[in-house]
Amino acid sequence: MKVTWHGHACVSLELSNGYTIVFDPHDGGSIGLEKPNVKADLVLVSHEHFDHNAVEVVKKDKTRVFKEFVGEAVVDNVHVKGFESFHDKAGGKRRGRNTIYMVDVEGRRVSHMGDLGDKPSSEVVSKLRGVDLLIIPVGGFYTIEPHEAWEVAESVEPRNILPIHYWVKGLNLPIKPVDEFLKHVRGFNIVRLDSRSFTLESYEKSVLLPKYG
Repeated sequence: MKVTWHGHACVSLELSNGYTIVFDPHDGGSIGLEKPNVKADLVLVSHEHFDHNAVEVVKKDKTRVFKEFVGEAVVDNVHVKGFESFHDKAGGKRRGRNTIYMVDVEGRRVSHMGDLGDKPSSEVVSKLRGVDLLIIPVGGFYTIEPHEAWEVAESVEPRNILPIHYWVKGLNLPIKPVDEFLKHVRGFNIVRLDSRSFTLESYEKSVLLPKYG
């Protein structure tokens, strides 16, 4: 499984047969980054904010799209689960709801936490526990703060972690750089990659930092 970080919260999973899943696409220019260079067979959108729902950027003619989906579905042999969470600490009253996705495909479980603004319930954590890759926002302000992101990661006990939604050069949003999250990491290898992509099967107990820019 090839995993690519397209900046901000946009991540794609390319399966062995070329089938591609994209989480939370942005349009590039509106947040100061490059437009994601990927086309999706399946798009999963955690919530309808402009920097997470630019579906047209990555869509093909027959792309399947799930927005704020809560429940369970099987799409093209991809098992999708959506769990309700919140974009803030006020039960969604400030910024709305957020969907945490988990996909189960090719023997791997990957969870994308979207714009998680508060710690997920213990019930949700129990269903995510042990995922092969936890994709989690770590930049704070709009989402959980860096120390909270680590606390969530510890509770989920993933095999690997991909931090997202943190400041990189060019991004015009007031969020923290990834180093603020890395200060809290314990028991994981911190792997700085030389590209935006990696093969998930190559890593174990790692915080993976694709190169952006």
